[in-house]
Amino acid sequence: MRLVLSLLLFSLVSYATAADLRLGIVGTDTSHAIEFTRILNDAAGPDHVPGARVIAAWEGGSPDIEESASRRDKYAAELKEKWQVEFYPDIATLCQHVDAVLLESLDARVHLAQARQVFAAHKPVFIDKPLSDSLEGAREIARLAQSAGVPWFSSSSLRYAGWVQSLRSPKNLGVTTWGPGPQEPHQKLDLSWYAIHPIEVLYTLMGPGCQQVARTSSGEADVITGTWKDGRIGTIRAIRPYSTYGAVVFRDKQILQSPENAKFSYKLLVEQLVQFFATGKPPVPNGETLEIFAFMEAAQRSKEQGGKPARLR
Repeated sequence: MRLVLSLLLFSLVSYATAADLRLGIVGTDTSHAIEFTRILNDAAGPDHVPGARVIAAWEGGSPDIEESASRRDKYAAELKEKWQVEFYPDIATLCQHVDAVLLESLDARVHLAQARQVFAAHKPVFIDKPLSDSLEGAREIARLAQSAGVPWFSSSSLRYAGWVQSLRSPKNLGVTTWGPGPQEPHQKLDLSWYAIHPIEVLYTLMGPGCQQVARTSSGEADVITGTWKDGRIGTIRAIRPYSTYGAVVFRDKQILQSPENAKFSYKLLVEQLVQFFATGKPPVPNGETLEIFAFMEAAQRSKEQGGKPARLR
């Protein structure tokens, strides 16, 4: 009996150790680095997600983007002092100490170079929105990952908001979404900086299959209209400087709308992260993520051509 109990205790300890995935953060210049760490590391928190812990980080940062430069050191200090996260001098060294990586760098320009190093270490990686600042960069990330045999995915936290998931249905005949649309001049795709959120909500509710995009722009907003190959139409309104999020869904003899001041929770995305790192199966198909970037690239060309429709490449 004593031997059986000893073996049972050993198996439980071994399971707990195996389940406690060690995560490393690349880029401490976004609040996501703090929020994801809190949700994973604070076992007493009301929104705690078990199964993984953030144990390592590399600061990164972009000195020519004020939002990055002003936050990096502050967030790094909180990770060190409050959550006892160990910092490493470079990405390659960090990867030696973790099972998987959260690539959180605020500036999408650096994602390709940073992801390249993670792929070289053969670590599965979540690349926070936006995946890249260009369609070419997004496609190169996917190519490198495939070549290295490393699973990856990228997503906005809005995709997993309860109100978004409740509106998902194959019966959706058309969708209009809205959200903030501020831009950052260093990003090649201007919609990728913040309008990625309502765009990803649109794709969550419509699915892939867009063929062409037309975009109207002013100082206050962008309106982007996509035509899907089956004739459905989806529209995004990216509002500047900021706005709430929401959606209207059109079905046969039915129109549904998101609640006023629709909320979202990082916890729901973090649950997907832990499951992804445990299984290696991305919850958002890589092909859909790449189509989102083809959508934004076509919208960029439409804007440059005065609103003329542009087909997705």
